[in-house]
Amino acid sequence: MSTSPPSLSELTAHPLIQAPMAGGVSRPELVAAVCEAGGLGFLAAGYKTPEAMYEEIRQLRQLTARPFGVNLFMPQPRSADPAAVDVYREQLTGEAAWYETELGDPEGKTDDAYEAKLAILHDDPVPVVSFHFGCPARRVLERFAALGTCTVVTVTSVAEARAAQAAGARALCVQGVEAGGHQGTHRDDPEGDRGSAGIGLLSLLAQVGEAVQLPLVAAGGLMRGRQIAAVLAAGAVAAQLGTAFLATEESGAHALHKRALTDPHFTRTELTRAFSGRPARGLVNRFVREHGPYAPAAYPQLHYLTAGLRRAAAKAGDPQAMALWAGQGHRLARELPAGQLVEVLRAECDEARAELREVGS
Repeated sequence: MSTSPPSLSELTAHPLIQAPMAGGVSRPELVAAVCEAGGLGFLAAGYKTPEAMYEEIRQLRQLTARPFGVNLFMPQPRSADPAAVDVYREQLTGEAAWYETELGDPEGKTDDAYEAKLAILHDDPVPVVSFHFGCPARRVLERFAALGTCTVVTVTSVAEARAAQAAGARALCVQGVEAGGHQGTHRDDPEGDRGSAGIGLLSLLAQVGEAVQLPLVAAGGLMRGRQIAAVLAAGAVAAQLGTAFLATEESGAHALHKRALTDPHFTRTELTRAFSGRPARGLVNRFVREHGPYAPAAYPQLHYLTAGLRRAAAKAGDPQAMALWAGQGHRLARELPAGQLVEVLRAECDEARAELREVGS
């Protein structure tokens, strides 16, 4: 028997979503703390095996009875130029020697076990499932709707938003170029590297809001409650924050990554293909400066190729060769327990919205 999926607003007490951050950051402990404080937390299934995803869902359900979400990566086409990957591998041999490790095999799977993860989420439904790097087929979204699962598709343009609406998504995560981590573009176009690599959140939110009739979640560089109030005033039903939760106690981010967010040695972020082969925003370190300009469009091939290097750098205590994903607001990071951060953000947002009402009255 099918049930109508709840709206995002019905699933959370506060219009605040903790972004799914792959690579071990979005641990069950972080997600549970956010959910218990009245926000909507997300597990990140990207790069995990189906079995590991299932186990994290099981652990999370033991920590909280509140609604939560799971984020999936869409399968990627095998479009990388093998010769370009080989050239980049050769460029990284010195790095591998320095960190006394081996470069990874770039020929890993490109589907991130998508179908197997769908099967688990169909058999044991969760309240929300979101998608990154593309839009699922209509049959997939309809199946989730019949199960009562709310579906969210990340979009970075009006065209992607219209496609997601046509496919049957229940809501959209509108990701501005300010966002940390991977841009969720539905198609990786290297031509975009030569010019403007994306649209700012407020501009994109307005454009998407006029193009589709779906609830919108705003994501990109948001670190303070006043910013949450701003995107709510601009038409979003909720704000999604990732970098703001990186430095929390419950975050699974490496200690070096957490410290780097406010370290004065890391002055800026940029979009780079250096670590994964797809544009992702992170703190500019030595690896990004030296290898970013030469990294080919080859995702997830470069992700597999550099995985060992990144682990070895972390083990050596060297942030200069780690993927320090961060949004443009990273200097505003606060080292607080995740639940307390939710409360602080809620209070800041409420104060800002009250001020806006006073101005308008």
